[in-house]
Amino acid sequence: MIQVVVKRDGRVVGYNEEKIKAAIRKAMLTTDLGEDESLIHKIADRIGARGSERMTVEEIQDMVELELMNSPRKEVAKRYIAYRDQRNIARKAKTRDMFHEIIEAKNNDITRENANMNTDSPAGMMMKFASETTKPFVDDYLLSAEARDAVRHNYIHIHDKDYYPTKSLTCVQHPLDNILSKGFIAGHGESRPAKRIETASIIACISLETAQNEMHGGQAIPAFDFYLAPFVRSSFQEEIKTLETLTGKDLSHLKDIKLKDYVKKDLDGLEGDERFVQHAMNCTVSRVHQAMEAFIHNMNTIHSRGGNQVVFSSINYGTDTSAEGRCIIRELLNSTYEGVGNGATAIFPIQIWKKKRGVSYLPDDPNYDLYKLACKVTARRFFPNFVNLDATFNQHEKWNADDPKRYLYEVATMGCRTRVFENRYGEKTSVGRGNLSFTTVNLVRLAIECMPVQDREERLALFFRKLDNVLEIAARQLNDRFNFQKTALAKQFPLLMSKLWNGGEKLGPEDTIEPVINQGTLGIGFIGLAECLIALTGKHHGESKDSQALGLRIVSHMRSRVNDFCEQYGHNYSVLATPAEGLSGKFTAKDRKTFGILPGITDKIYYTNSNHVPVYYHCSPRHKAEVEAPYHPLTGGGHIFYVEIDGDATHNPEAISAIVDLMDEYNIGYGSVNHNRNRCMNCGYEDASANLDECPVCHSKAIDKLQRITGYLVGTTDRWNNAKLSELNDRVVHE
Repeated sequence: MIQVVVKRDGRVVGYNEEKIKAAIRKAMLTTDLGEDESLIHKIADRIGARGSERMTVEEIQDMVELELMNSPRKEVAKRYIAYRDQRNIARKAKTRDMFHEIIEAKNNDITRENANMNTDSPAGMMMKFASETTKPFVDDYLLSAEARDAVRHNYIHIHDKDYYPTKSLTCVQHPLDNILSKGFIAGHGESRPAKRIETASIIACISLETAQNEMHGGQAIPAFDFYLAPFVRSSFQEEIKTLETLTGKDLSHLKDIKLKDYVKKDLDGLEGDERFVQHAMNCTVSRVHQAMEAFIHNMNTIHSRGGNQVVFSSINYGTDTSAEGRCIIRELLNSTYEGVGNGATAIFPIQIWKKKRGVSYLPDDPNYDLYKLACKVTARRFFPNFVNLDATFNQHEKWNADDPKRYLYEVATMGCRTRVFENRYGEKTSVGRGNLSFTTVNLVRLAIECMPVQDREERLALFFRKLDNVLEIAARQLNDRFNFQKTALAKQFPLLMSKLWNGGEKLGPEDTIEPVINQGTLGIGFIGLAECLIALTGKHHGESKDSQALGLRIVSHMRSRVNDFCEQYGHNYSVLATPAEGLSGKFTAKDRKTFGILPGITDKIYYTNSNHVPVYYHCSPRHKAEVEAPYHPLTGGGHIFYVEIDGDATHNPEAISAIVDLMDEYNIGYGSVNHNRNRCMNCGYEDASANLDECPVCHSKAIDKLQRITGYLVGTTDRWNNAKLSELNDRVVHE
């Protein structure tokens, strides 16, 4: 006898024979003979009695078909079958419409979810077909009922849900020295250890590209300068050897000569060993420059996935003070400043300057000159961003200026903001680790639901009860995903689990990755703190000290609960200041449909990213820093501080360094500067006009309007979704 029914969405409900009767009656009424109540009751009774205790909707409908086919009313069976087919088609209509939008290359939020992907291309279309059809599978078969319900009701968003079935991890900071010194196998090709700078540069590209196809998030190199520095010296030694061949002299005593820096100089007036050394140095600098140029070019042209999607890559550098490390940094910055191709700004890799007092920030620091160059490059090319190693939460007790591997104890970041440093299951480091997966909480919806409560204390108490409930659901969902990910075999990630992930090299091909992935993090993110505060207090944290206090209370509470989850589940949970791209509009659209347009809350088609002051709010950079800085120590999974500046920053690198000074003053962990940059695609003319539609030199309308969408750049806004375009139009200068 049937007791419960499993619905198509996975919900389990009690058996109700009236639904069977209604369906048969509806089919009968479309025939000439009409309904037959006696037959309806007879069929319903037989199905209820003969069915299993637990059945699916489809199984019950199959039984109805058989009963009707075996009855005198076979014409009813045909109508019932036709009705089922129509309902199946109707259920699939949404998927059909979505497929048509992809096929017809329509510009909408489905096809423009990721601005780094061209879904108009055949491969990009295939990626979207796969993505959109995989998500329902995850909902139906991999999520718990409570997680599925929380997603459906807009309380949480599970990031990269389309990659969930693959068991892939999000991101990793590449220990590039493992590959450069030992070589690796990727696909059908085997790479030998690098010997010269050109090879090292190419291998760095291959490492990022290969890992991108094994993971669903970004790829980063935590110490680009340290890793490539040895190959500057080996290339210099090659140049000395070439001179030996040309001159017939023994110059072996020059191969290990101590060099203060690698700087090109004219050979006029130089003689003997001094001339040989300078010539070798000049050749080496040229080779390093070309290698850096090739690295940047490759990272902007190599497609790691369908949709012409280049590797979502980041590199950290700035603290190697050796002559060779400084050469890498200088030529990387020089090449970035020059641009790629016909002088275009490189979109990737996201470059991140490691700012540290005593090393790479103050006038007496050994890398201060390179820091000033970095500010100059940022003023023109948006990168590098700046990570503050002096922030209290970014410091490491083992860091020592004399340690040649001190980069192991320097925090490195990636992409928009992903940060991995603290570790309950191994060394505190960014190297060889990354995020496993993350889920974002919709703070705004929770706050809106509390608005009807008039008493402030009761309203806030209700909000925190709701927040606790959703945080617990998010933590359980991430734990469930971890338990699914850990069953993957090491052979599924041939590069990641042999050369990149800490401890992965100890695994055999058939071993699961469970023993090593707990060194990664599980991020619980949040979005819309500003709108949440408006719903609860009437003002956001940028305009009210009272709201700021509540905002810090909310995120501090999240941090406290995340610490509890670490103990409860035994994972590296962290709070993430979510970099919402497609999500900024998804949450809002659903909430507007439910609650309507609420002034200051749902009256725009996007929610403000994480803990940021709203983009439309006029304030100074200092005020923005004062408001946002206290959230950085609380968001160990990642955060970023943005400032919008006016005018042509190309000739004002001091404006960039002033923002870094604010980061230093206010204990900000990671930051960057936004500004206008237009470039004519035909003649290369550049300026900082707010709305340049036509080149004043050649009158071309092919204008590249470079903008930062979240943490990465996009050369065209054609691939931006509507929510991010709306946010872009609302951005104001901080002055």
